Amino acid sequence: MPAGVQGESVARNYAEALLTLARKAEDAAGWGGMLRQVATAIRSDVTLSRFLESPRISADAKSMVLSKALTDRVPRLFLRFLEQLVKNRRQMLIPTIADEYDTLLDASEGIVHARVTVARATSDEDTAMIAQRLSKIVGKTVVPHVNIDPSIIGGVVVRMGDTVMDGSVRRKLGKLRRRMGTGRA
Repeated sequence: MPAGVQGESVARNYAEALLTLARKAEDAAGWGGMLRQVATAIRSDVTLSRFLESPRISADAKSMVLSKALTDRVPRLFLRFLEQLVKNRRQMLIPTIADEYDTLLDASEGIVHARVTVARATSDEDTAMIAQRLSKIVGKTVVPHVNIDPSIIGGVVVRMGDTVMDGSVRRKLGKLRRRMGTGRA
């Protein structure tokens, strides 16, 4: 298994464990927010990131700093979760764990995220229409994340998990080109 896939799998396992703890505390959304804040701090603060990933600093020292910084701000069990990540040398997975946590929480609430690629910027109304149509197709609430790629020429490409719906003009032209090359129209 490639390292990235293995890291995502490990992160998903930790996210599932944290979501279980958060549900027992009856605050899944709140714990997700706290995890997202820690992840954002790691991604944006170079000093914090280097501190956490340094092999020269002991796990105990890292846990002590986390404890001092977060004791009055987060539930004790949440802090113990972070300390366990440090002890297991998985602290640099926190941003990936946060992404996995958000995905798991949304899935449990019937929310699906879709990467939607279009050739040109869409209006808010168009984005809302895309969300509405995709939600109707999938039977769940779809949150579209729109990307612009002029190379698709027109139409739309939608990715939801492992599913890809390619309605791009580029794909349709390629299909027509292949048909014409084989003599089929």
